[in-house]
Amino acid sequence: MRSPRRWTTTLLSLLVIVAATALSACGGSSNSSSSPATTADLSSCTPDKLDTHSSGKLTVATDSPAYPPYFASNDPTNGRGFESAVAYAIAQKLGFDRSQVDWTVEPFNASYAPGSKNFDFDLNEISITAARSKQVDFSSPYYTAGQAVVALKDSQAASATSLADLKDANIGVQIGTTSLDAVNEKIDPSSDPKVFDTSNDVVTALKEGSVDAVVVDVPTAFYLTQVQVPAAAIVGQFAAPGGDQWGALLQKGSSLTGCVSAAIDALRQSGELAALEKKWISDKADAPVID
Repeated sequence: MRSPRRWTTTLLSLLVIVAATALSACGGSSNSSSSPATTADLSSCTPDKLDTHSSGKLTVATDSPAYPPYFASNDPTNGRGFESAVAYAIAQKLGFDRSQVDWTVEPFNASYAPGSKNFDFDLNEISITAARSKQVDFSSPYYTAGQAVVALKDSQAASATSLADLKDANIGVQIGTTSLDAVNEKIDPSSDPKVFDTSNDVVTALKEGSVDAVVVDVPTAFYLTQVQVPAAAIVGQFAAPGGDQWGALLQKGSSLTGCVSAAIDALRQSGELAALEKKWISDKADAPVID
């Protein structure tokens, strides 16, 4: 079980100031992660040897809108926000400078569909799962997220101190997410969770009180309570079944998978990845651990 996370004042100010119109769900339809990603020799991963989508360029995808703390000002190109910064750090490890990085929009739910991709890799809070890995490649993980229960402050669910206290709650989640798996496997509510097509629908249900609580990943929960639904609070966080690791997503069988994994592994070993997480996603969010 990971320790509670407390967000920095700087990040809090950024989240409150920067508006976003939708939440991106990071979960997957399976709770078991794929086998470890193949890693290449980073010294052989240079622009002249990489078969990228556009020659001499590295094309990175994410969804739109792109919101904090993963991106700032809905602008992936500015290098601000965790995933924007990680993308440029990967590019640098592969020998590309910022001017050689192009961004493209790829909707979250379309990213892990089978078939060819118009990008080299996608960073969009996408959980690595066995089911998705049958259709796309994933790099080594660059972040591990927990799950959080969010409820309106004046609701009965807000006073829960354990997952058992939520057994009879009407819980809302987005379809096709690890949050849904987490609810079913860790909370096992007495009635089926209420499933919504989009993250916006989840937020609306919480605002209107049509559900007692919602379950989302911890970083999204903090953003949701600080920006989208200030009348809500994080009830607590808990570990997702099997862990919820996020990886760069690539086309199935991509020749770049090993190199992207090698870049991420190098960033982790050097401490750069941890520094980026500390800067953009504090590891001490104000969310008590419940089990």
